[in-house]
Amino acid sequence: MRSFLTLFGIIWGTVTVIVLVSFGLGFKKQSMINMHGMGENISILFPNRTTKPYQGFGIGRGINLTEEAAAIVRSKVRDIEAISPEYINMGIPVRYGNNITNPGITGVYPVYEGMRHIIPELGGRFVDTLDVAARKRVVVLGDQVKNFLFGDKNAIGKTVFIGETPFLVIGVMQPKTQSSSYYTRDQDRVFIPAPTFTAIFGSPYITDIIYKASAPSRTAQVEEEVRTALGEKYRFDPSDKDALFIWNTADFERILQYITIGFTLFLGIIGSFTLGIAGLGVANIMFIVVRERTKEIGVKRAVGARRSTILLQFFAETFMIVGLGAAVGFLIGWGIVAVMQLVPVKQYVGQPEISLPVVISTISILGVIGLSAGMMPARRAANLDVVECLKD
Repeated sequence: MRSFLTLFGIIWGTVTVIVLVSFGLGFKKQSMINMHGMGENISILFPNRTTKPYQGFGIGRGINLTEEAAAIVRSKVRDIEAISPEYINMGIPVRYGNNITNPGITGVYPVYEGMRHIIPELGGRFVDTLDVAARKRVVVLGDQVKNFLFGDKNAIGKTVFIGETPFLVIGVMQPKTQSSSYYTRDQDRVFIPAPTFTAIFGSPYITDIIYKASAPSRTAQVEEEVRTALGEKYRFDPSDKDALFIWNTADFERILQYITIGFTLFLGIIGSFTLGIAGLGVANIMFIVVRERTKEIGVKRAVGARRSTILLQFFAETFMIVGLGAAVGFLIGWGIVAVMQLVPVKQYVGQPEISLPVVISTISILGVIGLSAGMMPARRAANLDVVECLKD
């Protein structure tokens, strides 16, 4: 019974470590997937109002950007990998038959597809250079817009009305997980060529600029160069952070990564404490075993057993208990993780998974627990005086 209870403690501690660390890593992985739904390593630049006087201009002056701003940034900032101006109109209805919705009408260029991870479903496509050059009235629907307007029917090749203007549906966005957005999520948008947008709505000013730096480590430097380039053109102080609001998703992703790593470590520490308590139980039972087998130790030493032999014997018994409990705990933990993978919560908290880091961390903790629990009892057994043992 004593050994069984000790073994149960190791089993429970192993299960706790495996399940908690698996959940932590699953949450971290899903958080990164959700974050990348909007795009990876991109920055969104929004024109705003000045808060510093500059070259005779007062504060509170609105900054209005045209497509020329994107061209200036592209030509003057070396570490820009891709860039696209963006137009957004949130007040125009989209209609198909009797179904009407109010998505975000987005005017874009072809490069927008890769930066913002707008991937069309099979059989469709995104806006291309010919659509832009000819100002074609073509549209790519967000998946939720498509479902609302068409239901289960195929939307490719159908005509929808944006306001009173007919548009040919050339693509439907694949469903994606997106934890962050601006104005509205991509599933609730429709995408048309930027020149078509300006021709229909007559908007001279862009809503924002999306750009991607050549490397995440260059985003801060690129942001300074962008402010300098546009400050020279539009006459505002480059140090005026409010004149242009730049959302750097790489920085946000870095912060989120630190949070998820901390969360995973926290769960691992909780599991380690549980396993550590089980280790104390192993150490206690080994001290009792040493006490009960004192005469046996004396006899073995009297007939020639070395201290190292006694030490190894009790170490082996300790690791046998820890190893058996760990094996059973691994099986139970794997079963729990496998069952939890069937629960439909992946989009929110991720899906627990037993990966190499989980196995390595658990084995490392078990190794430390086994070494710590066996060291003192084994050394005590090895250092017992032979005569005293036989007297006992």
